[in-house]
Amino acid sequence: MTEKIAVLGAGSWGTALALVLADNDLDVAMWAKNEDRMAELNTHHTNSRYLPNILLPETIRGTTSLDEALEGAETVVLAVPTKAIREVAQQIVETAKAPVTIVHVSKGIEPDSLLRISEMIEQEMPASVLKNVVVLSGPSHAEEVSLRHPTTVAVSSRSLEASQKIQDLFMNQHFRVYTNPDLIGVEIGGALKNIIALAAGISDGLGYGDNAKAALITRGLAEIARLGTKMGANPLTFSGLAGIGDLIVTCTSVHSRNWRAGHMLGQGKKLDEVLESMGMVVEGVRTTKAGYQLSEKYDVQMPITHALYHILFQAQEPKKAVDDLMARVKKHELEDLIDILDTKQD
Repeated sequence: MTEKIAVLGAGSWGTALALVLADNDLDVAMWAKNEDRMAELNTHHTNSRYLPNILLPETIRGTTSLDEALEGAETVVLAVPTKAIREVAQQIVETAKAPVTIVHVSKGIEPDSLLRISEMIEQEMPASVLKNVVVLSGPSHAEEVSLRHPTTVAVSSRSLEASQKIQDLFMNQHFRVYTNPDLIGVEIGGALKNIIALAAGISDGLGYGDNAKAALITRGLAEIARLGTKMGANPLTFSGLAGIGDLIVTCTSVHSRNWRAGHMLGQGKKLDEVLESMGMVVEGVRTTKAGYQLSEKYDVQMPITHALYHILFQAQEPKKAVDDLMARVKKHELEDLIDILDTKQD
């Protein structure tokens, strides 16, 4: 029998991943609360709100019934914004009739609790319902995945067997999947790159050009690696797909909603105005608050994150924040590498 996969969330990323799974001849049920969107999916095999001009495989079935989506599914792809993770996880607990493996594909950290998404899921779902948690992350714009352009991602879990199963479910000639045992690093890299992407967009909006953006990406990676290593990640993860790979694509592509939001901020628009015009969740805003709090908790220097926090939440002018960054006390570049290696040895 063909394995059934439930994809919860019908945004651009959830829809693109449903397409990948359907291409692999899996039985895919997509769940969302929006009745019109599910009717469009079933009737026209499109999701014009999030992936215009993309014809989806007819084998993807849409439903507004979570019970119907989960019926017979051992693997559940959780493709909802970070702020909705707990609510949907609770609904799975109330509905699932057998233990499931959750594949979470969102990229964020919960402010205040400072928990990664896998930790949020584990808090909400008891072992009687949750078999494994797997994270899928990497440089992967939904718009390009839906066009079946070559894309490569990483999956990670505490269970190698679970990672390998998800690798097998998703992998095909267009969508290559690697396994990585570093769950902390994969989640931290995927979440914090959105902060740097917002900053890169602001830099471009200010008209600062390629030199400034290259510096932001490079120094941003140093911040991510410093914090991630302090939290227990393997520093090598940040030189891979979930680190520098995801960082590059999110900081340089017009597909990136975080870059687009930052670009508008750099052009002088206010945060509320930007978020309203985007029409989609900009994960980097919430993650900036969480990243700022994590830097304080772990006593890690994250000057770009702090500058962005001041712009988003303390109304500092973007140009003033950049000027403050450039005026910081001089340092030796390799100090960061030494700090990261020292943390890993400890």
